[in-house]
Amino acid sequence: MPELPEVEVVRSGLHLAITGATITRVQVFDDRSVKRHESSRGPFLDLLTGVTVLSAERRGKFLWFPLSTGDALVAHLGMSGQLLLRTPGGGPDTHVRVRLAVEHPQHGELVVAFADQRVFGGMAVDTLVPSPDGYPTGDGTQAIPSRVAHIARDPLDPHFDAGEFARALARRNSGIKRALLDQTLVSGIGNIYADEALWAARMHYNQPTYCLSSRRIELVLAEVRRTFCAALDQGGTSFDRQYVNGASGYFSRHRAVYGRQGEPCGRCGESIERAKFMNRSSHYCPQCQRIRPVRVP
Repeated sequence: MPELPEVEVVRSGLHLAITGATITRVQVFDDRSVKRHESSRGPFLDLLTGVTVLSAERRGKFLWFPLSTGDALVAHLGMSGQLLLRTPGGGPDTHVRVRLAVEHPQHGELVVAFADQRVFGGMAVDTLVPSPDGYPTGDGTQAIPSRVAHIARDPLDPHFDAGEFARALARRNSGIKRALLDQTLVSGIGNIYADEALWAARMHYNQPTYCLSSRRIELVLAEVRRTFCAALDQGGTSFDRQYVNGASGYFSRHRAVYGRQGEPCGRCGESIERAKFMNRSSHYCPQCQRIRPVRVP
């Protein structure tokens, strides 16, 4: 599943290519990919045809494109979604569900194809609402799609409130990884980057959050940021050649624990273990990442 670095790579590429472009044609090949669109707002095709794209924005794993009509085209990549930038008449892409033809004043005709093998993602035209925290979003405005408003800011966002995040952890009785995956607390972190950041912070994935000191929480956030930045520098962790407009990222070559069960830890030499966690897996070093005893006052 794409996480913040993969989605940001897609956003930045599309922002340069389609900002200022006019959508000239919309084709929906699979209605399941627009099932999140509220038909009461009007037909999906009619709300997009002839409309100009103002920018490309992101919050966590959500992408949206503010439109000249005052609405936004929202996209969530789900487990296997892709937003591919193509030229007209280019080679066929598999599993394309929605195709947008656009005309850019400088780049000419382009195609944005939404491909999704598992059809867990989707697109919708949504209303823009004021940002809940009152701070600007990526385009400098305070507008955010209504279906994205509940998503927290990510640790790379200049308006991310680390203090509020620490206070929220103190009120929870859960493991740290579960908290990191809660997109209403902090966004953009998925299974891969949670495992990598927790290994770097020498913290067990089930370490209770309420007993963590502010220093330990800041250490985890620092490792999340470092891991995100390293992945962004290398195009994300694209095992299936899904992102970077169809090209594979390179961060997968530098993983410390994720997918490396049975291999030696690069820090202590102990074998990396894999444990079941929330219908997925956690990868960790049993030597470096032990649960610290909880001190009861």
